Amino acid sequence: MTLVNRRTFLQSSAAGAGLILTGTAASGAVQGANDRVRIAVAGLNGRGKSHIDGWFGQDNVEIAYLIDPDEKVLARTVKAVQERANGKFKVKGVRDVREALDDPNLDAISVATPNHWHSLITIWAAQAGKHVYVEKPMSHDVAEGRVAVEAQKKYGVVVQHGTQRRSDAGIAGLHEAIQAGKWGKLKIAYGYCCKPRGGIGFDSVSQPPENLDWNLWQGPAVIEDYHANYHPYDWHWFWKTGNGDLNNQGTHQLDVARWAIDKDQTHPVRAMAIGGRFKWDDQGETPNTMFAMAEYPNGQYVYFNVRNVNYDKYERQVENEYYFEDGGRIVRGLYYPKGSDKGEKVKVGRGDVTPGGNWGSFISAVRANDPSMANGNVDDAHYACVLGHLMNNSYRLGEEVPFNAKAGKFGDNQDAAEHFGRLHEVMDKGVGVKDSEKYTVGPMLTFDPETELHTGDHAEDANELLKDPNRKGFEIPEAAKV
Repeated sequence: MTLVNRRTFLQSSAAGAGLILTGTAASGAVQGANDRVRIAVAGLNGRGKSHIDGWFGQDNVEIAYLIDPDEKVLARTVKAVQERANGKFKVKGVRDVREALDDPNLDAISVATPNHWHSLITIWAAQAGKHVYVEKPMSHDVAEGRVAVEAQKKYGVVVQHGTQRRSDAGIAGLHEAIQAGKWGKLKIAYGYCCKPRGGIGFDSVSQPPENLDWNLWQGPAVIEDYHANYHPYDWHWFWKTGNGDLNNQGTHQLDVARWAIDKDQTHPVRAMAIGGRFKWDDQGETPNTMFAMAEYPNGQYVYFNVRNVNYDKYERQVENEYYFEDGGRIVRGLYYPKGSDKGEKVKVGRGDVTPGGNWGSFISAVRANDPSMANGNVDDAHYACVLGHLMNNSYRLGEEVPFNAKAGKFGDNQDAAEHFGRLHEVMDKGVGVKDSEKYTVGPMLTFDPETELHTGDHAEDANELLKDPNRKGFEIPEAAKV
């Protein structure tokens, strides 16, 4: 597939900035037999490997570019992909994403970089008329997510979020039934990200390895010094580059939870979180334990639970639950009426999704040049990410209080107190957190879904966290100027 429109690019003299992109809307739908899609993959560790596998599984898709600031990772991956292609196409390896976006014959890019790069690449790609498959979370902060939304609207490209559950027709059918009132009014949509992890220790400030282009790895993130815990994976646990497990693995379950509430709800109006980083005594900044809640304008809630500290008889929970106003609940595929401990198997029809799974649905949307076909479009991505950002920001503004069951400040919300109590019991009796430890209790933040700004108490401090500072040459543009 060859895109009709050519893109215009301007040179920038900023160090390492390369190309600054301006662009046009994506070309029209593919017609006839020439439906080849040429795609780039940015970020080749971790999820990037899954992206490569995903595109190899699609008919008539060529991986045109592989992009990574680590020349060893880049060379190794280019060699492996070229051998796997077996002469069907030739792949080019580059360290700067803008070199790939400069190619007028590139159709799309899939983004599997660290989180702090996700929105900027999405914006640059949209400006260049390229379609985007972007890993979760689409944004590292609230403000840049809004700019990504506006870029998609202006340039008309397909943007699909890497939340694979959006391609699950079973989950779609369940949510359609919930929203139709099959079990009454939904009260709480609950997500869990409880998978065992370990501490990361401490790494001293040092020079970046010669094979890593530190300028390109940093990109928009204002980081003064390199240490080995940033690269290749543990950037997740630092606020300037990651978002903790809440907006890492947790974005999947956050998105499912938000998907279940009423369709007319966008952002919450209140959010708070309580948690801590227990047992590990390491360099990481983000919590390994958290209970968070958010209330929407219609009174529905999303609750979330992060629990990463391993212990004997650890219960892994990466799942969603649904609680209804009449006391009924859906847990692990079973519906329990109020007061009953006997579950009935949930039976619903398949919901409305673009077929082909997460990879195939994106390619179908690209070929049709139809952003509405994306399973997890740019708006859904933004709403899910903001939900997590607000919870995290409450935690970041929190104060330390003694580790005990009464640490949570939930007012008269008995549901929240009950669910936090369950988490506390695990941390107390299972993990064995000592009474001398402290919880971090975040304030109840209020948020205006229309302006995407905080209001009321703590607004000044909370609004400071809505937008990260950016390095020169890697600035997120203003939404009105995208």
